[in-house]
Amino acid sequence: MKHFGTVHLHLFLTVICSAGRVSPESVVYSFGTVLLDLLSGKHIPPSHALDLIRGKNFLVLMDSCLEGHVSNSDGTDLMRLASRCLQYEARDRPNLKTVVSGLTSLQKDAYTPSHTLLGIQHDKNNSGQVSLSAIGKAFARADLNEVHEILLHDGYNEDDEANAELSLQSWNGDISESFVVKRRADNAFRSKEYTTAIECYSRFLDSGAVVAPTMLGRRCFAHVVAGNPQEGLEDAKRAEIIASDWPMGHYLQALALHKLGREAESQEALKNGTALEAARNSRARTV
Repeated sequence: MKHFGTVHLHLFLTVICSAGRVSPESVVYSFGTVLLDLLSGKHIPPSHALDLIRGKNFLVLMDSCLEGHVSNSDGTDLMRLASRCLQYEARDRPNLKTVVSGLTSLQKDAYTPSHTLLGIQHDKNNSGQVSLSAIGKAFARADLNEVHEILLHDGYNEDDEANAELSLQSWNGDISESFVVKRRADNAFRSKEYTTAIECYSRFLDSGAVVAPTMLGRRCFAHVVAGNPQEGLEDAKRAEIIASDWPMGHYLQALALHKLGREAESQEALKNGTALEAARNSRARTV
């Protein structure tokens, strides 16, 4: 799915406006419309698309620009997933966990080096020599206090959808249990009460309301500090899949791998994080 880039919240505001609030079902429907637009390269009314999909005219819908990037088999699976998300009745749509699971099974390049995905030239002769940023150095030293400060400072910039959903709930006076659990998790994380943070972030993430990379990152760090680096590594990898251009996902993998004694893999993750951070900083300077 890396060919499609990042999908932002404004692409599904129509569903929010019509429903008056964000719900897991509306997010799934809206994701279906976005996925359909990405696969087809144009906006097709969902009802018309469903007719074509039922008629098994998958290739008619596929954007020719995806040839060579997405196989016919994967394209068919993605179209079927989109059609399930676009069902008129909310009860007929898959939940968010099922959607993420379906996308993960189609992920072909989750472990492709970031410099390859970003088109950054990579000199194998100098592959062991990387100039780390201040953030990268903190992770390389496994300085837990500094990493904690970095994660707090980074905030929730990566979680546009999660923040917008919770802000809408607050603005509408609908302070849901998820909002309360998230706030409790953030307070525990800030106070370094990592066991409580893990429990609360797990409750929020397991609710299926939003799959948020920053929350996965914070739970990853909490797991590492609590002596569960394997669980932390799994969270960091999930965060990378959801937000492929987020440097922190790779830096956190490096930290977890270091705690697991897998130094070579930890160094590779540091390099990937550094490449992503440099690319992101470069884009920011050109804006």
